[in-house]
Amino acid sequence: MIGRLNHVAIAVKDIAAASAVYKNALGANVGAAFDQPEHGVKVVFIELPNTKIELLEPLGAGSPIAKFLEKSPDGGIHHVCYEVDDILVARDQLKAQGARVLGDGNPKIGAHGKPVLFLHPKDFCGTLVELEQV
Repeated sequence: MIGRLNHVAIAVKDIAAASAVYKNALGANVGAAFDQPEHGVKVVFIELPNTKIELLEPLGAGSPIAKFLEKSPDGGIHHVCYEVDDILVARDQLKAQGARVLGDGNPKIGAHGKPVLFLHPKDFCGTLVELEQV
């Protein structure tokens, strides 16, 4: 069902400072930051040869990333994103196996402009999983 790893998302307090670490210390190709108000985050993608790193900064106190940073003030890995060919088929197969889809269960448009869903971390070894249709 799942395809390649699309990205690993890291929650950060200061996206500009975190971007500078990846660019200056590691020599990574860092994209431009952009807001995703519907998800409550500011996003930057770091392109790697085999995948991406997504930096997430909260947009306001109601952001899920703000809540994550309350528990982990230094930031850290927030979720992993896997690609799927058909997000609705994947959702229905996972739900039939007892997996919990977060939110209302319907895909939303993610940072790449494609449909995404999030799966409950308790169903996936403590890891928040994002599925993105490619």
